Amino acid sequence: MALTSDNSARPYSAPADAPIGIFDSGVGGLSVLRHIQQHLPQEALLYVADAGYAPYGGRTDCFLDARVLAIGDYLVQRPVKAIVVACNSATAASIAALRHAYPDLPVVGVEPGLKPAAAASTNRIVGVMATEATLRSARFALLREAISQTSGVRFVMQACIGLADQIEAGALDTVETLALLEQYVTALLDQGVDTLVLGCTHYPFVQAHIERIVASRGGAVTVIDTGAAVARQLGRVLAEQRLLRNGAPVRVTAVTTGSAPSLQQAFQLLLHQSIDVTPLDG
Repeated sequence: MALTSDNSARPYSAPADAPIGIFDSGVGGLSVLRHIQQHLPQEALLYVADAGYAPYGGRTDCFLDARVLAIGDYLVQRPVKAIVVACNSATAASIAALRHAYPDLPVVGVEPGLKPAAAASTNRIVGVMATEATLRSARFALLREAISQTSGVRFVMQACIGLADQIEAGALDTVETLALLEQYVTALLDQGVDTLVLGCTHYPFVQAHIERIVASRGGAVTVIDTGAAVARQLGRVLAEQRLLRNGAPVRVTAVTTGSAPSLQQAFQLLLHQSIDVTPLDG
C-alpha cells in the first residue's frame, strides 16, 4: 500500500482491539516500543519505519509534515486506535498537523525530557543531545523557554549530527560512533552539565557508551530518557477513552519504506525479538 495524504480533517474511531500505531524515521522508535510493550503488554502494536526517507533530523518542516500525514493516513486505514509519534523530530515539527487531520484520534508524541531534567539537576545546567530538526523547532523553543523561566535551569544544546545515522545502520560500537559520542558528550561536559537529555529516540541505544564517557571524566551525570513516560501517557490516554485492550500479549507487526531485512535485523539486535516485516511503498 502506498503512502498518500489529502491533508484534511475527518472524523475517526476504532475499536479497543485495534492495534496501536507507532512510527519513526527508522529504528529509533524501537526504544519507545520496548517501553510500551513493558507497560501495556496486552496491546497489539504496529510499527512503521519510514526508513526510505530517513533521516528526519536534517529535514525541513514541510517535508516532515508531508511524511507524518502520509504515515498517519496509512495507519488509520489499517485501522489503529492510537498513534505514537516515536520520533522527536517528527513530534516537534508535525504532531500538530497530525492532530488537526484526525482530531478524534489519540496521538501521543515524544519530546526531550526537559522538565524531568530540570527537576533532576542540582547545578541548574542541563545538556540536551538532539537532532538539528528538534533543536530548531518552535515547539522545542517554547518548551525550553517555559521550563527555563520557571526552574532557572540553563539548557545547553548539542546538535548530534550523524549520530542517529550511525545507530540506524546498527553501528552501535564502531570507532565512528564512539568518536561522535566522545565529541558531543565531552562538549556538554565541558560546559558543566550535570544532567543529559537524550532528545532523539535513537540515542537510548547508545546510553551505555554515554555513561562510560561520563565516568571516564570522573563525573556524575543523570541521563534522561523519556520512553517510559511516553508509555505511561499512552496508557492514561487509552484508559480515559476506554480503549485499553483485554487479553494476552499480541505479536508485534511491522512495515517499512526501506529494507525489510534491515528492520528485522534491528528488532533482533536492539530488542532481541524476531518478527516479520512487510515492505511498504512510499
